[in-house]
Amino acid sequence: MKRVYLTTALTCAILLAAFIGCFRIMNLAGGREHIKVGFIYDNDESTPYTYNFSLAKDAVEKKYGDRVDILTCSNVLDEEMEAPLRKLADDGCDIIFFNGYSELVRELAPQYPSIQFCQTSYMDMNGQTVPENYHTFKGEAYQGRYVSGIAAGMKIQQLIDDGIISPDKAIVGFVAAFPTSEVISGYTAFILGVRSVVPTAVMHVCYTHTWSSYAQEKNAAQKLIDKGCVIISQHTDTIGPAIACEETPDNVPVYFVGYNQSMSEVAPGTSLVTARICWEPYVLSAVDAVFSEKKIESVVSGRIHGNDVSAGFENAWVEMVDLNQQVCAPGTQEAMDRAIERLIRDNADTVFKGDYVGIDPDDPSDTIDLNKGYIENENTSYPLFDYILKDIIIIE
Repeated sequence: MKRVYLTTALTCAILLAAFIGCFRIMNLAGGREHIKVGFIYDNDESTPYTYNFSLAKDAVEKKYGDRVDILTCSNVLDEEMEAPLRKLADDGCDIIFFNGYSELVRELAPQYPSIQFCQTSYMDMNGQTVPENYHTFKGEAYQGRYVSGIAAGMKIQQLIDDGIISPDKAIVGFVAAFPTSEVISGYTAFILGVRSVVPTAVMHVCYTHTWSSYAQEKNAAQKLIDKGCVIISQHTDTIGPAIACEETPDNVPVYFVGYNQSMSEVAPGTSLVTARICWEPYVLSAVDAVFSEKKIESVVSGRIHGNDVSAGFENAWVEMVDLNQQVCAPGTQEAMDRAIERLIRDNADTVFKGDYVGIDPDDPSDTIDLNKGYIENENTSYPLFDYILKDIIIIE
């Protein structure tokens, strides 16, 4: 009997040793059971841009549950980034995500080499040397802008066919924050999508020179409506332009195309569709990389540019949401689906292309001939197209 007990005890000891050995091997291979994840927002979740970004935080919570502790800081201005960044770092975060545009993130990252810093792309990172633990990322927004432009073009064509407007009144309005290449690239892709359906369409752009001012954005949209614009879109952070469209009298034809957040609730009678960047694929992959102790860019699916990553519809980094079937023109969903398939198949070569001349707003002698085509996000996740299409785009 003693011999049986001894054999059993030895067997258990061997199994325990094997288990401990396997556990150590798994740990050496990079498996982690728990991490802290930080998020720093430039605004709060009441604004479309930050709300859209916060969906990635929700996705992390849903996927990992109590395996992650999530810490957030909201309403952080770019120039005030240092204090909340250091606080999250000192609180033990293993990875921190930022949707602001502060260069302080890149400057401070080397002071915390064990923490991964992931920032939405705010400048051309092509060829730049960055800290090993600093990363940038952005969905290729021009793809969504182009497809939403097709939805807008379908609506304009319906207005023309129904005799509500004439072809020369195919005027689009765009409320823009600043004349940066990110903004210009987006609204250019938008009007090119419109013109793929309605070749006579032109666009008026009104800059607010602020990212988040409800009053200024709404007033800018109203000015564009008063000029006869039948479609309004935006690259700003409040619902002001959508409200301006919704409050327009019924006898004035005007419809709204959103960005980042669906406006169907605040503008149910005029909202057509929304294009959004999906931050979830990158954020989830980056968190996966920290759990497995791998380099983020070896885990993320997208176009890798060093420590910078971009992607479009093909990796679900961009999507169309809330097509309003009560308002959109017949066949809009099918037209958008065909465009998305074409973008995936042709690697987006067909967007910035056509019989157009672009003029640099800061140097009129600098022009680009789009008959030759232009590929956005070819070497960087930050959009770089910053030419104004001659005779097509009018800056107010």
